Amino acid sequence: MVRVEDHPILGKLGEGKIVTIFINGRELKAREGEPIAAALLAAGIRVFRHTRRRHEPRGLFCGIGQCRDCVMKVDGVPNVRTCVTPVRDGMRVETQD
Repeated sequence: MVRVEDHPILGKLGEGKIVTIFINGRELKAREGEPIAAALLAAGIRVFRHTRRRHEPRGLFCGIGQCRDCVMKVDGVPNVRTCVTPVRDGMRVETQD
């Protein structure tokens, strides 16, 4: 299992309680405060979105919110950079085309 314990933007991950988030309707356990992208990687999810023109898969690339390859729809808001957005209980995350 992969976990980001010391993020360059968000800092060190604390103990954080285990919370539930929903990825494309699928329930997933994550540590509160860790980046959404880290929770996805820990669950084995590597594709976060697809390109519009060629429908090519994209996932985590820079990990510091600069490249935007990790954007997803979070709680109905599109283009959220999941590599710098902390997990909170009950959030709904969807793959974005």
